[in-house]
Amino acid sequence: MRLGGPPCCCCFTQLQLAAASRLCLPPARAANTTSEPAARLRAVLEQVDDELRKGNDEAALSLVRGSLGEAGGLRCFGAGRQVPQRLYKLDELKLNGIDTSSFLSPEDRTLGSIERNFQIVALLGGLSVSAAFELSQLQALFLFVGLLFVWSVDLIYLNGGARNLVLDTLGHSLSQKYHNRVIEHEAGHFLIAYLLGVLPKEYTITSLETLKKKGSLNVQAGTAFVDFEFVEEVNSGKLSAKVRVSTF
Repeated sequence: MRLGGPPCCCCFTQLQLAAASRLCLPPARAANTTSEPAARLRAVLEQVDDELRKGNDEAALSLVRGSLGEAGGLRCFGAGRQVPQRLYKLDELKLNGIDTSSFLSPEDRTLGSIERNFQIVALLGGLSVSAAFELSQLQALFLFVGLLFVWSVDLIYLNGGARNLVLDTLGHSLSQKYHNRVIEHEAGHFLIAYLLGVLPKEYTITSLETLKKKGSLNVQAGTAFVDFEFVEEVNSGKLSAKVRVSTF
């Protein structure tokens, strides 16, 4: 999920506000932005944003790490610690009263419902057009084959990108629940990566936003990270414990 969006500072502000509104957190006290530490923090964030905007990922990561522990510097970057990985047997989980169904990915039927309704509307619209223009059976067949050809091109050549664009746009427009779920999902990627020491770079929330920024239907919306260290170790064929593959 390597897609574009506003740089790091703006990302933090928007995603934190979205998550806070859903969790019903009490309003935070206004920070004293005139103090020297606050002014320095803002300056650091602006420098990081500027380097990310220029594509200087190494410089941005160096700025973040260099500001840690200093007055007005960033906090908690890389402060999270992963639980050692261990494979548990099903009996062990049941013995400890753990509901294994909670480990499954949540099922969201929002887009499925929207897709079914859209198909019904499209079918009724096609019948209405056929009746309004008094199309013959042969003309209606040609129209159906043409639409089937367009759908096949999207499915094969664009990997269903046009279909996903339409459904995602309708989902964000018609369902506030779906819109909030996507924001919270990307906020989770953003926060966990930051706590594990992987600098979030940019993000997009909708497929339409991704299309505008990347000009491609083959790319999904999501969060991108500064991952040059991971790429370097993959190319070298050796992965150290410092590089957390599971983060991505």
